Amino acid sequence: MTTSPSKVIPANNADRNAWRWGFTPQAEIWNGRFAMIGFVAALLTEYFSGQGVLHFYNLMHTVTNTVVR
Repeated sequence: MTTSPSKVIPANNADRNAWRWGFTPQAEIWNGRFAMIGFVAALLTEYFSGQGVLHFYNLMHTVTNTVVR
């Protein structure tokens, strides 16, 4: 009984950082990187402005100041 060769090809660093479109591992790595940058930007916005991101961009202004009767 022989085993079939593995079809998984390990990626080297050049392939891992390549800019590729579609649902590829490289696209998911870039998606994660951009999400981390956005999260840190949101935290810094809240820290330096003293208010939440939605309040900072005046998106929650109408919701919080609206009186419901």
